[in-house]
Amino acid sequence: MPAETPHHPEPDWFKSSYSGGNATECLEAAFVSPEVLIRDSKQRDGARVRVSASAWGYFVTARAAADL
Repeated sequence: MPAETPHHPEPDWFKSSYSGGNATECLEAAFVSPEVLIRDSKQRDGARVRVSASAWGYFVTARAAADL
């Protein structure tokens, strides 16, 4: 009997508030516990980067500190 591929619902993507305001530099992220997926909003079917929630938190904190 052939193995079935499990169905995974599409994650709830959101546009990163750190994306560029000119609509050419847009990141989207999705929380898929316990990790975060990141993709280019212009390449929605393209590559996705999977990082730990702690790595995402570090990135967001470092990015916010750079804006000070």
